Amino acid sequence: MKKRVLSAICPFFILCGIILSVSMNTKAEEEDSSEVIVDGSVLTQDDYSSGTSVNSMLRGKHLMDGESAISKAGIGRIYVYGQTTANHEVDYVAVLMFVERLDESDEKWGHVEGYAVDARDTYFVNVDDTLKVEREHYYRVHCEHFAGNDDEEFYDEAISYTDGIWIP
Repeated sequence: MKKRVLSAICPFFILCGIILSVSMNTKAEEEDSSEVIVDGSVLTQDDYSSGTSVNSMLRGKHLMDGESAISKAGIGRIYVYGQTTANHEVDYVAVLMFVERLDESDEKWGHVEGYAVDARDTYFVNVDDTLKVEREHYYRVHCEHFAGNDDEEFYDEAISYTDGIWIP
């Protein structure tokens, strides 16, 4: 008798569990869809964000990857980083890093600071800095990455960017 009652009740509890988990997942997806995205960057309250060049078809035969990063570095300060890595030693490798601040009035990223680092006969370059910035704004890093040989018409190139982090 107890086995019959248990065998009748167990499917009910399993069904309730499935319904609850589906409704929780749906609620989480609804919360995620309320994210604000400006020019490909999600606006977050996180302390750190990084981005990489993702499309291997666009990188070409020399460029392996590029990375950009931003993090909070104290009150009104951010640490920014960009790097480019080639698959092998190339004639030219470079990273152009742009620090940008969101203008909330028109929801466009504006230029704050820019850096350009290049090198010859190597496979890696990077640039980093700590900046004092205006508080109460979103900031992101946007990088352009280049690698190639001088005897070819064009260098391989890619872009990367971070999400926007809020600096309180």
